[in-house]
Amino acid sequence: MPEPVPVTMSPTLAADEALERRRRAGEQVLSLASGEIGLPVLPALRERLAAAAGRNAYGPVAGSAELRAAAAGYWGRRGHPADPDLVVCGPGSKPLLFALMLAVGGDVVVPVPSWVSYAAQARLAGARPVEVPTLPGEGGVPDPAALRAAVTAARAAGADPRCVVVTLPDNPTGTIATARTLRRLAEAARDLDLVIVSDEIYCDLVFEGGESAPSPAVFAPERTVVTTGLTKNLALGGWRTGVALLPAGPLGRRLRQRLTAVASQIWSTAPAPVQEAAAYAFEEPPEVVGYVAAALRLHETVVRAAAGSFAAIGAELTPVRATCYLYPDFEPLREQLLRAHGVADAVGLATLLAERYGVGVLPGTAFGEAGGTLRIRAATSRLYGATEAEQNAALTKSDPLRLPWIKASLDRLAAVLDDLSRSAADRDATPARV
Repeated sequence: MPEPVPVTMSPTLAADEALERRRRAGEQVLSLASGEIGLPVLPALRERLAAAAGRNAYGPVAGSAELRAAAAGYWGRRGHPADPDLVVCGPGSKPLLFALMLAVGGDVVVPVPSWVSYAAQARLAGARPVEVPTLPGEGGVPDPAALRAAVTAARAAGADPRCVVVTLPDNPTGTIATARTLRRLAEAARDLDLVIVSDEIYCDLVFEGGESAPSPAVFAPERTVVTTGLTKNLALGGWRTGVALLPAGPLGRRLRQRLTAVASQIWSTAPAPVQEAAAYAFEEPPEVVGYVAAALRLHETVVRAAAGSFAAIGAELTPVRATCYLYPDFEPLREQLLRAHGVADAVGLATLLAERYGVGVLPGTAFGEAGGTLRIRAATSRLYGATEAEQNAALTKSDPLRLPWIKASLDRLAAVLDDLSRSAADRDATPARV
């Protein structure tokens, strides 16, 4: 009997559970590991979910007509003409991405670094992840030239890459690939006959004044699948709803048939009450638009403040243009970290931050980085308050950095980083209060 595919716990969820155990033990912790958005549910969405609680029938595998039409309108307003018949709904964009890998088949090209689940899902689907580095400052999209070389080499070695997964904007780096890079990606995908799966769940979280994140669907509409959900822009992670837009034409029709067949065997249908609330959200009435705008302002304010603390100690950090993620590189502090703390890589750094300081982050290795690097990912989305009242205050205050709980978290982060960066002699002479 063949051995089952090795399955490991998602690093983000594992880190959350570890921090929760420390919190329950009475330790002071600062949660920067998970990208869960710590904000309350918009009241209008609660009302629609409650009103739909009696809807208990299975419903169509692809999702209700109302949700698919609303999602098509959402994409249409963003420059992607969408046929509701080519929209497929699922219980979160995460299972949709996994089902798409099964539907496309073959091996999967993933950027390095990239979200923790892409490579893991490829392996679970029986595929091999083909890892391709990103360009500096353009996370989420493989370097198109390196993509060509990697796919050619993989095929020569007997692999079968058929799709490439990209993220716009990017998790873990908070950066956005340029239109030029996406145009080159589209050209490479055509030449190599690859399906592009574009995870755009952060597309509504581009900071004010910045250009919206370009989509590969603009440059290769005939072979691009776009996925999104309500987890990030509306803080609805626990509601588990996502949508995928398939390309028009023969490829899209084939993918829809395979994707709905896979869905019918795995989740049957997304929860009907959640679909009704999601349809309302994707229609984007004024209260939804206002909520997203307020959340975006909060994310930008807090993540930029945290970025300043990393920069202050000399960590390298590409300017964040979207999301609530930071991806600092501690390479400039390598000698100090080794002498003062015995830390030689990102895993050791993340372990030190958790065990000595109670600060949860993820090492770059969780995102596919090589073992010797000193990059970590920090997420600021859990710093907005422990109660709904605090979170609402964070959403509505013109200067959330002055709120005591946000200020305390950011001050603690600054103190921890300052202590971390000091030499052993400095630390012995003047112990920091962290």
